[in-house]
Amino acid sequence: MQSTDTTKYIIHSKINADGVIERPDIVGAIFGQTEGLLGSDLDLRDLQKTGRIGRIEVVVSTKGGKTKGNIHIPSSLDRIETSILAASLETIDRVGPCSANIEVSNIEDVRATKRKHIVERAKFILTGMFDANLPESQEIADEVRQSVRIEEMQFFGKNKNIPCGPNVVDSDAIVVVEGRADVLNLLRYGIKNAICVGGTNVPPEVAELTRKKTVTAFTDGDRGGKLIIKELLQVADIDYVARAPDGKTVEDLVQREIIRALRQKVPVEQAMEAYSIDKPAEKAKTSSSSGPKKGGRISRVPKREKRVKPDRARNPAAKMKKIAEPPIKKEKPKPSTTKPATSQHPVLKRLSSHSESLAGTLGARLLDQDDKVVNETPVRDLVNTLKNSEDNVKSVVFDGVVTQRILDIASNKGIDTLIGVKKGNITKSPANVKVYTSA
Repeated sequence: MQSTDTTKYIIHSKINADGVIERPDIVGAIFGQTEGLLGSDLDLRDLQKTGRIGRIEVVVSTKGGKTKGNIHIPSSLDRIETSILAASLETIDRVGPCSANIEVSNIEDVRATKRKHIVERAKFILTGMFDANLPESQEIADEVRQSVRIEEMQFFGKNKNIPCGPNVVDSDAIVVVEGRADVLNLLRYGIKNAICVGGTNVPPEVAELTRKKTVTAFTDGDRGGKLIIKELLQVADIDYVARAPDGKTVEDLVQREIIRALRQKVPVEQAMEAYSIDKPAEKAKTSSSSGPKKGGRISRVPKREKRVKPDRARNPAAKMKKIAEPPIKKEKPKPSTTKPATSQHPVLKRLSSHSESLAGTLGARLLDQDDKVVNETPVRDLVNTLKNSEDNVKSVVFDGVVTQRILDIASNKGIDTLIGVKKGNITKSPANVKVYTSA
């Protein structure tokens, strides 16, 4: 009846004739009486030759000398051309020797019928053929990712009971986190040199490992994270401290938050001041640390104690003399090394108001050439602030340690003066930056 590949519409019409007629009579009348009526573009013979009109189907019945029937014409024309063709059928008024009348009853959209069938069939397939327990693609991905992360996790220590990443032993730098879930989350984003301490009780194996590598302590942004940092500062040897955002845990951070937190890590000297680690704790750490590199940071404390104890142990006369001398020999030599320094350095005297107002705040001020405040920021954000600063900054005064990284950025930004509490481990001092300490 029709070509299922190209048919878009089917014209349904009814025919009534006053006499007995047959199918060839009706088909002949359709071709004969519409020829030339619609022009060459819609000529039925040409349309049928090109396949744009299918085979005309006619079903008729004769009763009482009258003929009735149905005509079906498949069409692959568009809606407008199909409507014109259907209307032309109603102009036929004779079929053979009999008068006849053709009326279009319906134009069926074959594609709509197919769509309806597709919808009904899809409903049945969805409800009856799919397994209700089939996991979603995201669940499959998470399951595979979790298995890979567990396979990558290794264990450190004599009893192999400390979770860590696969690169902890071979890497020059490690990240110390709180628990196993934190190691898994860092593994998820490709950080494979993490090791956990399992709470505030730091394992001796981890404490020993920190003395051989560059260590970053990465803890949660809550009170428990602060306690772990204090514990690590006393029993281990760490170089940097990084914290998760306030109220968040390391295991819940996404990749962007993890990278930002690690980039904003602060040197251990600033962390010791922020968490008020006292000198006896520093001394205990120094005496237990055998490495000359990291132990050198706080080696000044025992030297001062050794200098005082022998003087007091000599004899009572020397002891009484020592008591009488502090106002003259112990207090005045110290001002002689500090006060002349301020008088010898006009820069310190000029910017002393900023140093005094920032004392104990862990803040920083960026000043222009007229010593006016251009920007204020916490010390922990000083590195990023200097990198992104577009202002004409000439001096930086901050309540923190002058590190090599801050010094290099200041040199690149054309900053002339840096004033901090004290100097860190600086190996290269650019000639264009003057460094002063207010302590």
